[in-house]
Amino acid sequence: MPDARFTAACVQMRSGRDPGVNRDAAVAGVREAASRGADYVQTPEMTSLVERNRERLFAHVTGEDQDQTLSALREAARETGAVVQIGSIAVRSGDKIANRAYLIGSDGEILASYDKLHLFDVDLPSGERWRESATYTGGACAVVAATPWAMLGLTICYDIRFPGLYRALAEAGAEVLTAPACFTRQTGEAHWHVLQRARAIETGSFVMSAAQGGLHEDGRETFGHSLIVDPWGRVLADAGGSEPGVILAEIDLAQVADARARIPSLKHGRTFSVERVGPQIRAAQ
Repeated sequence: MPDARFTAACVQMRSGRDPGVNRDAAVAGVREAASRGADYVQTPEMTSLVERNRERLFAHVTGEDQDQTLSALREAARETGAVVQIGSIAVRSGDKIANRAYLIGSDGEILASYDKLHLFDVDLPSGERWRESATYTGGACAVVAATPWAMLGLTICYDIRFPGLYRALAEAGAEVLTAPACFTRQTGEAHWHVLQRARAIETGSFVMSAAQGGLHEDGRETFGHSLIVDPWGRVLADAGGSEPGVILAEIDLAQVADARARIPSLKHGRTFSVERVGPQIRAAQ
């Protein structure tokens, strides 16, 4: 039977335009977390490169087999004996790029990968405009992966706004949900904490989300606040706004069973139809 307890860590970063610098920072974060007792370490979305310029982005992105950040973090997992989740890296996928997460075992082998399902295409009141679909290709499959301690549901950043995904992962056996991110400062200030806590409460799961934080070389500003949240919605660790660093929390999987027994909403879901009524609806049709 899997162990019921483990120590989890999130590495908060401020990745820039140099993949080599970002790679070294991620490896240093994994090593620090492991030295402090972490069994599982997660890095943020876009660990290897934060770059808005499409031409510069493509100039640095390679296929999975050639990606040096992936290779270095596989070696870091072997070296430290920790399970490492790369929040995501950009890898070539045809004429676009996949925003891909990796779960790496303590032996350095890749246990699972996941391509971000939901792409961030928005116009913010601040004037910021994002069109991830112009550069990235969305995934088509949700992923639940086994670790020595728990079943992990893999998601990335904007996915956190789609609660149906997290319910589906929990119904498929996930006890820990992960949403590593590169959340904008504006949307993070408004919604980051409440979304993380809501997904934990709705599913009775731990939620762990390493984040990018601060002003990046490409001009974007991210919210930070890497979080570890328990199944009752309590924040166990918060990295704060912008500085890189490592947070840790002790995870007791018995809390998942307890939360789901107290509020068994995963058992109470029902299928239903939606009826649209009213004269304005009929007129529109």
